[in-house]
Amino acid sequence: MSAPRGRFAQHLDTVDRTTRAYADGDVDQALAHPGLDGLPALLSPAATARVEELAQAARAVTLQRFGRAVRLFAPLYVSNACLSSCTYCGFSKGLDVARKTLTVDQVRAEARTLTQQGFRHILLVAGEHRLEVSADYLVDCVEALRDTVPSISIETQTWSDDTYARLVQAGLEGVVHYQETYDRNRYAQTHLAGWKRDYDRRLSSTERAAEAGVRRLGIGALLGLSDDWRADVLAVAHHAHWLQREYWRTEVTVSLPRIKPSASGFQPLVPISDREYVQALAALRLAAPEAGIVLSTREPAVLRDGLVRIAVTTMSAGSSTEPGGYTTPGEAQEQFAISDERSPAAVAAMLEAAGYEPVWKDAFPLRPEPLPA
Repeated sequence: MSAPRGRFAQHLDTVDRTTRAYADGDVDQALAHPGLDGLPALLSPAATARVEELAQAARAVTLQRFGRAVRLFAPLYVSNACLSSCTYCGFSKGLDVARKTLTVDQVRAEARTLTQQGFRHILLVAGEHRLEVSADYLVDCVEALRDTVPSISIETQTWSDDTYARLVQAGLEGVVHYQETYDRNRYAQTHLAGWKRDYDRRLSSTERAAEAGVRRLGIGALLGLSDDWRADVLAVAHHAHWLQREYWRTEVTVSLPRIKPSASGFQPLVPISDREYVQALAALRLAAPEAGIVLSTREPAVLRDGLVRIAVTTMSAGSSTEPGGYTTPGEAQEQFAISDERSPAAVAAMLEAAGYEPVWKDAFPLRPEPLPA
């Protein structure tokens, strides 16, 4: 049985995400008065030709809100076992790949390697397998790390309120659930079977996590999955605003990963150029100035270095996307290929050379008061 529509899903139904032609005058107006209303113009082809102006405006907002601090984190893949069939994912059920689920001791060893490199924020990542990666297993993992890792988040399947509450009690700080695409029809075409096929369960997961006491929420869309990336970016911005208003004590971060090669062999419907990608992140910053923007090692080093100066406030470094990849690499299938292979120390040095502070633990305080109505 599919989950009922959550409160944000009902709100999203009222949002006009259709595209139309925009002119330079519309872009001028949106740059002069940035916000959700002007976001469609900032995402339009007319604004693509003016991406340098968008980048400068986004940079000013980022520096004003976040200063010269960039939080560093590392993904720690605990399992690539999966019971969901997603056409774009290297962990998808049915793929003939090497599978591995770490023991809690192995998770502790992976985390030890990361903390020795400086990381104090770790994201536990897993495929969707409710038996191998059960609620009990995740609670055990969080409890095993909480004394040495100050900030622990998860990016796994969706859970019930009770499970999120248990994880918070164990020491969990953050939950990341990317919707992948907010287009219901395209979502159904790319999520063929399993728990993740339920669009509304996925979309309401951040609501359940916040209500259970999770302090950091991460959302995003996988660009290239839908044929209209602009509509997905618009939906992400609306989602961030809605979460910030409804759960104003919770920090919200957003991300726009682009599809990368994986064992699935999936190819993006519409490739997003680097110029369009910069446009998307700059426009998102102008529309959601309070949201942190996360950038993974999916993107190449040169582009990541530039985006830090424009809109990004959190980034991964030295990442592995396979279970056990930090201590025993090569034993399991990676989720996708990374592009920036620099060490965490090299990424930190890049930030310092650019005049930014690499923050390994707590970068930004939670907002002390709600946004104005």
